[in-house]
Amino acid sequence: MTDRTRSSDFADWIGRSTTREDHVPERLLRQFRATLDGTLAPLDVPPGVEFCLAPDICAPDLLGRDGHPRTGLFLPDLPLPRRMWAGGRIERIAPLAPDDAVTRTSTIEDVTFKTGRSGQLGFVAVRHLYSVAGEPRIDERQDIVYREDPAPDAPSPQYPQASPWPDAEGWEVTPNSTLLFRYSALTFNGHRIHYDAPYATEVEGYSGLVVHGPLQAIWMQNLAATLFGAPPAGFDYRGTAPLICGESVRVEAAVTPEGADLRVRRLSDDVVTMQGRASRG
Repeated sequence: MTDRTRSSDFADWIGRSTTREDHVPERLLRQFRATLDGTLAPLDVPPGVEFCLAPDICAPDLLGRDGHPRTGLFLPDLPLPRRMWAGGRIERIAPLAPDDAVTRTSTIEDVTFKTGRSGQLGFVAVRHLYSVAGEPRIDERQDIVYREDPAPDAPSPQYPQASPWPDAEGWEVTPNSTLLFRYSALTFNGHRIHYDAPYATEVEGYSGLVVHGPLQAIWMQNLAATLFGAPPAGFDYRGTAPLICGESVRVEAAVTPEGADLRVRRLSDDVVTMQGRASRG
């Protein structure tokens, strides 16, 4: 383990930006609806389609051990080998429409470090601005966390049980490997924790295949959109515990005057794997 874990060592990455073009074809919308059937709001372009647009595309020799484009290309090469999508914020300025030609400008906004229960953590904040014909549509921040490899004798982490939400509305979902594969394909996400069980368990220390964080964020946004009758104007979310393929969850919302509090709760032990808050337009 190197000691290059100071934010100042990566200051030259802050402000780096890339711009990519993509569009919202009917085929993508059909695939998105088929993949997430039962967990989408009845909208022309449901929340979360933007996660499928303008992905990082690299030849095999530019991939890291985890199947993602290796660090040091767009994301900084932090000295921590495990990375995952930890959370973020989405502001919806105007909706996307079918066949829109979309420009996504991605900018690294911050690199920070801290120590957590599992050891050293590195955080990279990436801002994505989606626009159509020069007009902004979605302003998104993604928080990516880098972590150390798990120690062989490390105990399994313990997570608190959630308090009940008696009046919550929601959906029950049991993610399976087909869902994980199809969502990875939609987003061109090669992270091996979502399809390579030996890698997920033996290298990264999970108990099985891992359900994507953004997939859970899509469930929550679409539940809010179903309750509001429109996509949430603002949505903040963060992961709180891993969700493993095959674990049944309830995606639930507690409506508030401003919008809704949201969470994904494992039914086996009432542990929340992701939580969020949506605001009305």
